[in-house]
Amino acid sequence: MGLSVTISAADARDAEHILKLQYLCYQSEAELYGDWSIEPLTQSLDALRAELEEGQGLVARLGDEVVASVRACVDEDGTVRIAKLIVHPRMRRHGLGGRLLDAIERHFAEGAATSAPTGTGTEAAPPVKRFQLFTGHRSEVNLRLYRSKGYAQVATRELGPRLTLVTLEKAA
Repeated sequence: MGLSVTISAADARDAEHILKLQYLCYQSEAELYGDWSIEPLTQSLDALRAELEEGQGLVARLGDEVVASVRACVDEDGTVRIAKLIVHPRMRRHGLGGRLLDAIERHFAEGAATSAPTGTGTEAAPPVKRFQLFTGHRSEVNLRLYRSKGYAQVATRELGPRLTLVTLEKAA
């Protein structure tokens, strides 16, 4: 990628920027499925802040602008659940989504997680066994990226007549 983009941990100060970017990025998904009530478009700022506190968030910045983000947490079984990988529309097709995915996997694989998602903050993180994420069945660009990074489909769940979620995972 020829752009000077840096990836770093997200913090509470990034929450509003992430939420605005998330709203922008999920417009295309809402249009693809004909559903503007999807959770990324209705999520509150407080809920996003809670996700950042309970797990790990990363942001990619071009200068001071947040242009991409991803969030993840590890459960008690050692499954890292990766969610809301977003890239600003003008920054797509430059490998940034793949870089963020690699970075969040590396964060957990190297044992950088310091606590389990139980909320007390004192438990040791379980060993990471697998990475898991999901996307809609019509989201071909997402599916192509995840498959190129070694993810394989393990389940589908129909949420309605227009949307089936595809769950993909890979071993840590």
